[in-house]
Amino acid sequence: MSNLHLSSNTKQSNTDAPLRFITAGSVDDGKSTLIGRLLYDSKALLSDQLDSLVLKNASEAMDFSALTDGLEAEREQGITIDVAYRYFATAKRKFIIADTPGHEQYTRNMVTGASTADAAVLLIDAAQLDFSSGLVQLLPQTKRHSAILSHLRCQHIIVAINKMDLLDFAEDKFIAIVAAYRDLAAQLGLTQVQFVPISALHGDNVVHHSTNMAWYQGLPLLQILQDLPNNQTKTTNKDDFYLPVQYVLRADGSQQDDFRGYQGRVEAGSVAVGDAVRIMPSQQTSTISRLIGVGGDVAVASVGEQLTICLADDVDISRGNVIVADNSAITPTKQITATLCWFDVRPLNLARKYLLKHTTQTLLAKVSHIHHILDVHTLSNIGTQDTFSVNDIGRVTISLQKPILATAYADNIATGSFILIDEATHQTVAAGMVVV
Repeated sequence: MSNLHLSSNTKQSNTDAPLRFITAGSVDDGKSTLIGRLLYDSKALLSDQLDSLVLKNASEAMDFSALTDGLEAEREQGITIDVAYRYFATAKRKFIIADTPGHEQYTRNMVTGASTADAAVLLIDAAQLDFSSGLVQLLPQTKRHSAILSHLRCQHIIVAINKMDLLDFAEDKFIAIVAAYRDLAAQLGLTQVQFVPISALHGDNVVHHSTNMAWYQGLPLLQILQDLPNNQTKTTNKDDFYLPVQYVLRADGSQQDDFRGYQGRVEAGSVAVGDAVRIMPSQQTSTISRLIGVGGDVAVASVGEQLTICLADDVDISRGNVIVADNSAITPTKQITATLCWFDVRPLNLARKYLLKHTTQTLLAKVSHIHHILDVHTLSNIGTQDTFSVNDIGRVTISLQKPILATAYADNIATGSFILIDEATHQTVAAGMVVV
C-alpha cells in the first residue's frame, strides 16, 4: 500500500495529482469490461493493446475484460482474482485505476485496492436483481464492498448501474435500484454518492452520453470522474508532526564525519529546522538541526514528504520509534479498539498471538475481545461471535506487547491503520482501522 511522495520542490499540485479510483461490486458486475471500455472510448490504449482485443462472439462485441484480466487463471475462469492497476490520462486529468475482484473469496484483494483509493466506482448488475416485489434486494457482495468502503472512509462513491441494455434501458428499473442503494448508503453512513446508468459492453454513458437513455440528464461516468475534487491530505499544525523512523543512517562512525540521520515519511503535520521534537516511546527530547529532503537540504517539510532528520543531540533511536512535536498531545497505548477485516481462511484464534504491523513497527498482539461482527445480509451487528471467519468485518479490542503511537483511522489513514500477520506462516491474516 504505497504512494508516490515527492520533495517539496517538486510536489504535485491539487490539479496535477492523479485521481486514484477502484472498481468494486459483486462478481460478474462488469468491472473489467467497464475499465476496458473506458480506456478504449477515451483513446487511452496503445496499438498493441488494441490488437489484443479479440472478438467474443458473432455479434462482434470485443472482450474488453482482456485488458485487465492479466492472470491466466483469470482468463480461464472469467473472473478477476488479483488487483489490476491501469494508468491513463485525458486532456483534463490523470487517473490510476485499480480493478478489484468481485468474488467473495478475494475480498481481501478488494480491501488492498480500496485502501489507497480517492474514489470508488461501485458496479451493480441490473440484470441480476429481482424487481417483482417491493424494494430491490442488493447482492450480499455489493453490501460487503459498500461496508468496506465506508470503513475505509472512501470519500466519493459512484454507483454505476450496469447492463441497462438487458433491461431495455428502463428508467423505472434504474430508479428502483437507486432507491435500494440510497437505503443501504444511509445505513452505512455513506453521503457522497452519485448514480449513473450504463452499459459497459456497448459504451452507454461511459465516456459519451447514451442515446438509448435520453431520460438520464446527468453526466457520463468519465466526466463525473474528471470533475471529482482531489482528496487533499489534511494540513495540520506542526504540533501534530508525526514521522515513524524507517531507517537510521550512519556514516563510517569516525569523528571527522559522525553523521546520523533518521529517515522516514512525514505522516502528519509539518516540521522546520529548530523545532523541538520528542522521541516516542522513550520520551527523549531534542531539536531539529537539519532536514534533508529528496532534492537536498530544506528548511521546512510537510505531510507526505520523504525526509532525513538530524538532531542536535545524540539520542537512542531505532526503526519503529516515532518522532513527534515536543508538545504533541498524542500518547502511546498498549490497547486499541479497531475495525477488523479478516482475510485468512483459518478463523481467528483468540488464544493465539499475531504480529501487528503499524507504520514501521512490528510487535506481538492478541485480539482480547470481539465486540461484534457485521452481518452483510441484514447490516446488523452480531454480538455473540467468538471468532472471525474469512471476509468477516467487525469491531475488536487488541492488546499489544508494547505501546504504539496510533491515532484514529478517521483522523489519519497512515497512523490509524495496521495489518495482522500469522507468526508461523508470515501470511497477512487481517487488516484493521483504529477506532480509539
